[in-house]
Amino acid sequence: MLKTLLKLVPARLRRSYPVIHVVRLDGPIMAERGLRPTLSAKALEPVLAKAFRKGIAGVALAINCPGGSPVQSALIASRIRQLAAEKNLPVYAFCEDVAASGGYWLACAADEIFADENSIVGSIGVISMGFGFPEAIKKLGVERRVHTAGDNKSQLDPFQPEKPEDVERLETLLNEMHASFRALVKDRRGARLKGDESELFSGLYWRGEKAVGLGLVDGIGHLHTTMRMKLGDKVQLKPIAAAGGWGLRWLGGGRSSGAGLAALPDAALEALETRAWWSRFGL
Repeated sequence: MLKTLLKLVPARLRRSYPVIHVVRLDGPIMAERGLRPTLSAKALEPVLAKAFRKGIAGVALAINCPGGSPVQSALIASRIRQLAAEKNLPVYAFCEDVAASGGYWLACAADEIFADENSIVGSIGVISMGFGFPEAIKKLGVERRVHTAGDNKSQLDPFQPEKPEDVERLETLLNEMHASFRALVKDRRGARLKGDESELFSGLYWRGEKAVGLGLVDGIGHLHTTMRMKLGDKVQLKPIAAAGGWGLRWLGGGRSSGAGLAALPDAALEALETRAWWSRFGL
């Protein structure tokens, strides 16, 4: 009966080609905040739900990401794997300029990973960055008053000298996060990994061509050409975006308001933070 009905549909309206939904993962990974959209589980949920639909040939992740929050990286990657299993769809990752740290974590959510020969790939590590100003307020003649309940509530205070015990606690936390990152990469890449673990998981990053040799990437390839090689010249690549797109929400979502103007300093700080993430990889 179904076949009979399909014959009644004009040939030009019948889908006779494979469709790949393309999800762009662009920028640092962090919990959603401030004026601009971020790569977060919350922001990506409607995009991923829309991308993973039955009847398509698979989902491609176009990744250009220097890293960010380990928690958001894990949440996004886990959601991708969950949807891929539910819909029984293959997932392909394509590394662009950078798929490093959390960006590589996202790439590992794919069944196959491809990169340009000059893509920056890897940086399997965890980092904590900050500044110390223990002498600055003295020179400014500022008296700082901090009161806590709990012996460790003010640990790593940037206006006090570092304490060895605080640094030790932080390093323990970072090492535990690093262990979960390593476990994820081992689970997803398995026997494809090559080379010494002390190098692979040291935080180093490599060109795409070298990453292939280390088993971090499956091959050199770009989105359009690789999908055509796999699925034929008739494959259709359909970009999937959230409703309203990913444009910047300047001035409080485009509204002229005092609240929006007051948020501009936060936007400047976010821009500096984003710039810092990219600059780690010379970009």
